[in-house]
Amino acid sequence: MADPTEAFTRAMRQQIGHCTVITAGQGVERSGLVVTSGVSLSAEPPQVLFCLNRDSSTWPLIDKHRCFGWSSLGADHQDTAERFAGFGGIAGAERYHGAEWVTAKTGAPLLKGAAVALDCEVTEMIDRASHSIVIGRVRAVVETQDAGALTYWNRQFRSLPSGALPA
Repeated sequence: MADPTEAFTRAMRQQIGHCTVITAGQGVERSGLVVTSGVSLSAEPPQVLFCLNRDSSTWPLIDKHRCFGWSSLGADHQDTAERFAGFGGIAGAERYHGAEWVTAKTGAPLLKGAAVALDCEVTEMIDRASHSIVIGRVRAVVETQDAGALTYWNRQFRSLPSGALPA
């Protein structure tokens, strides 16, 4: 019988996820990561949630600043995804190099040209096992038309350009 943890990990690789960069902090004290666990929670009020490992470098920044940026990646953002996934050992503020960022009203960094960028204020962090479920109230929304989407499936990033699928 297979180890349940290994079987679960293999099974989760078969789930396709939209890539979202979660950003937190300011200046040299900033970090971020790619999540595929980001979803909408409610429209009234507008809220989102994602799961974040409490051992990540981003967790204490979100806890301290009580805000985060949510940048849904477009089809052309694989380089950004790889940096925020820590490829090549890239960490902390270095993950922001190679892309343009704007500072939202809350102070959170948002990726310029993201398919969707959300400026979020933390409303709750719920600890479960190794992770926190982070719930944020959306304070501002910026959309980039025709950005497509970047997905993650079976341990690989995959681009979905705008218009790749019939309407």
